[in-house]
Amino acid sequence: MHVGRLLFLFFACFTLAASGLAREPKAEIKKLSFKHTTLQNGLEIYSIEDHSSPTVAVQVWYHVGSKDDPNQRSGFAHLFEHMMFKGNEHLTPETFEKLTENVGGENNAFTAPDVTVYHEVVPSNYLEPILWAEAERMSSLALNDANFNSERDVVKEEYRQRILANPYGEFSLAIDQKSFAAHPYKRPSIGNIAELDAAQLPEVKAFHSTFYRPDNATLIVVGDFKASDLETWTKKYLGPITRPRVKIPRVTVDEPSRKEDRHEVLFSAKAPLPAFAVTYLAPSVRNEDEAALDLADEILSGGQSSRLYQSLVYEQQVAQHVSFSADLREDLGLLTFRVIVASGKSLPEAEKSLNDQIEKILKNGVSEAELDKAKNRFLTGKLMERETNNGKASALGEAAVIYGDPNHINTDLAKYQAVTASQIKDVLNKYIAGKKKVLIEYLPEAKKEAAKPEETEKL
Repeated sequence: MHVGRLLFLFFACFTLAASGLAREPKAEIKKLSFKHTTLQNGLEIYSIEDHSSPTVAVQVWYHVGSKDDPNQRSGFAHLFEHMMFKGNEHLTPETFEKLTENVGGENNAFTAPDVTVYHEVVPSNYLEPILWAEAERMSSLALNDANFNSERDVVKEEYRQRILANPYGEFSLAIDQKSFAAHPYKRPSIGNIAELDAAQLPEVKAFHSTFYRPDNATLIVVGDFKASDLETWTKKYLGPITRPRVKIPRVTVDEPSRKEDRHEVLFSAKAPLPAFAVTYLAPSVRNEDEAALDLADEILSGGQSSRLYQSLVYEQQVAQHVSFSADLREDLGLLTFRVIVASGKSLPEAEKSLNDQIEKILKNGVSEAELDKAKNRFLTGKLMERETNNGKASALGEAAVIYGDPNHINTDLAKYQAVTASQIKDVLNKYIAGKKKVLIEYLPEAKKEAAKPEETEKL
């Protein structure tokens, strides 16, 4: 029944036949009806009632991410994602588990360059205690040396597992670090051990008071609830939280345009095979070119049938892995081609193969069949996400906070459906053809002898 409803919605809205006979939507996409209110302390609240299941999703989006980390303190926003579960005099560290997992629900959080998001899904009769708990950790935390030291150790261990233990973990971090010249997007969201070790508790307290405040937060509630109950509980628990008088600091750094191509060579004893990345600066996620760039992402590297995989991995066998990402963020974005060279193949061979594919798509564009398939995959994923309360909440939170337009949730899918093959070609030429690039090569330590000393850096 679940799959049947999804397929009916999908084909009724889009009529995306594989033959490509109908590429324009024949029926208007059903809009999601949401309500919006703002408490006197500045907290934004968006909600969608959906009584199809006795559950409710709650998300709190704080408009603070790794780009807001203090100077020389990368990882602070990520550290605070962990600190927010440590409780206070009313809230034990186990409270969220008791209110969620112990009743069949779930809770988690994530840190991104622009936001930090906390989310729960619970039986609907647990909505009130969840709102109480979110208010408690927004208004006050147990910010003491014991909690700070323990969570800092957790984040450091996460860094060791995800970055140091991964043969290409440091390569992934280097892409942003080497691609952005000035914007704090160059700092890794996960942080680094040296800067985490240098952090002091007073800095952590200052970070909380600066960014974890009602006028820097957006509450999203989706699911089985009564509007009158939500209004009562939000005013009761979240309304009394004081709005600080100090203005919220915002990143104002402008990334300079690139004046020349750059070539960086990095070495690692852990890399079993050479790898490289090519990056180009891209626009904000709010730019009108976003939909076309997202679909280009899908065409170039969306699965094993994608253009880059078929060419470099399957046909030429010069790459073990290849990808393209259009990573558009609030301030600006990055277009990244990434390749791990296949065993027995050389770095120049793989670089030439990738360059040939880039030139081919810039010159010839994409086919209607490729575009139709990309739309099918991309839009199906979006629709499946919005089948759940948590998926709707994520889409609404992203629209309100990242896009700055909550109604984006009701207009984005139609924009993707309207993209044409000529737009894909034009937008890739706009941001790649003739633009300055950064080439980052990540080589096994054994290849260091052949490299020029001034071009190398050891990781």
